[in-house]
Amino acid sequence: MCAQRIEDIKNGEYKTGGGVVDPLPDDAPYFVKDYYDYYKTKRGYHPRSLNSNAGWNVTGCESFINQPILQYSNEIRSAVLIIHGDAAHSYYFGKDAYNNMIKDSKYTDNKRLMTIPGATHTDLYDGGGKNAIPFDEIQAFFEKNME
Repeated sequence: MCAQRIEDIKNGEYKTGGGVVDPLPDDAPYFVKDYYDYYKTKRGYHPRSLNSNAGWNVTGCESFINQPILQYSNEIRSAVLIIHGDAAHSYYFGKDAYNNMIKDSKYTDNKRLMTIPGATHTDLYDGGGKNAIPFDEIQAFFEKNME
């Protein structure tokens, strides 16, 4: 990554990793098909969207390499609502974050993992036409916890 950053500086621009694959291969994993259905269609395409086009720069996540993202999450006192579809390939991230957040913590009453049955990652961007986003439950959580 360091060598790539030097190249980026020399070239005066970032090397991108490519957005969502196009054309979509028949054997693409389901989550890639899900992303394609969102980022490459009217549903979510935008000319300036990194996922719709050239993608993120390849060194953009370098700062996360040694970052203990969940290490102190059980010290969060503020309300936290994690919303995740159980059909999302990344569902385990939401579950792991929630479980770590409440583990050995005295701040658990205002934490919630809201699982949307059958929803994929991108379904929760716009409802996807398949799964209803439970806005009433979201509103109730905030009204209760954000006084």
